[in-house]
Amino acid sequence: MQFNGEWETVGPGVERRLVALGKRMMAVRVRFAKGAVGALHAHPHEQLTQVLSGRFRFQVGEEVLEVAAGDLLCIPGGLEHGTQALEAGELLDIFSPLREDLLGGPTASPE
Repeated sequence: MQFNGEWETVGPGVERRLVALGKRMMAVRVRFAKGAVGALHAHPHEQLTQVLSGRFRFQVGEEVLEVAAGDLLCIPGGLEHGTQALEAGELLDIFSPLREDLLGGPTASPE
């Protein structure tokens, strides 16, 4: 189901928007200003991240990767990860199962 939620600021230089929502997965676009950081964190959800534009340095577990537009990362559930934008850019994050903590309330859930 197409969702196209509103952009929301989630940190300095970082905005996200829910773009698709299913019963067991979701897609979120995340925009970063140059130098902005997505802090290290972990969650039980599997995550696919596609770089739509820009360049990023990701830490995934102990591994550090530099990625650019067109690259795709697969991040296993439970593995600590984070990123820094080496230049302004945008990511598409796909989570399975969906992350209820990103929905902003029970009314956003799919029927």
